[in-house]
Amino acid sequence: MTPAGISTALYGWTERYQRDGVEWDWARLYGDCAAAGVDAVETDPSPEKLAILTDLGLRVSASYVGLPLTLPFGRLAVEDSLLPIAERLSAAGGRDLLLNADLVDWSKPVQKSDDDARRQGENLSRIAELVAPLGLSVALHNHAADPHNAEQDLRSVLLHSDPAVRLCLDIGWAHVAGSDPVGIVRAHAERVQAFHLRNQRGAVPTEDLLSGEIDIRALLDAAPGYSGWLTLELWHPDTMRPERSMLEDTRRSVEHLRALLAEPGADQVRGE
Repeated sequence: MTPAGISTALYGWTERYQRDGVEWDWARLYGDCAAAGVDAVETDPSPEKLAILTDLGLRVSASYVGLPLTLPFGRLAVEDSLLPIAERLSAAGGRDLLLNADLVDWSKPVQKSDDDARRQGENLSRIAELVAPLGLSVALHNHAADPHNAEQDLRSVLLHSDPAVRLCLDIGWAHVAGSDPVGIVRAHAERVQAFHLRNQRGAVPTEDLLSGEIDIRALLDAAPGYSGWLTLELWHPDTMRPERSMLEDTRRSVEHLRALLAEPGADQVRGE
């Protein structure tokens, strides 16, 4: 494995700031990410944000957008909801547009039907075609916490999407849904475009990658040809009591990943 580098998503950071009563702005957030030792962040790179990132020497690994992908394509309004972000991502040198399959109504969870999975896959294919001229790849981020919807999301890519549509494997949510993230990678390594990394004990996230029920070493070994970003998505919800700051836990996780990648027989991270 020769990944592009180590990145971090930002949701867990902002939740932790709120939990700790920390007032923050983009300079504070990106500065803490840089201090934790990552090479990039996953963000919507507006000109203001990109200027801060450039000063800190951080790259943009991806942008993440949630859309109710089971709706008819016209109702997604991608010209307004998606394309401006895609254009900013492309201009910032990013390559991965990560799409989350949002529920139509988060207050009323539903089980996705086979028709929903098919429509979701077709929508993903149309979006991938739209952003391909920008040099971007589209990957579906799995967010389902139950086995049925997790399987339907996977099927929407593997059975109903163009091969250009890839997977962003969130190993934490896969584990919560009862899936085996290492097994998914072994079975579908050629479709994995991106990783979101955190560890779990059951449904509860652990503080960092160093402990938990997911074998991170085995996960990396399962994708020897992978060249994308390894993106941390640590999360400290109220169901767990963190002993360290998000900055410290991110730094520990970065160091752990680099140590695993530097082990004999493993390719070192390039951090381009």
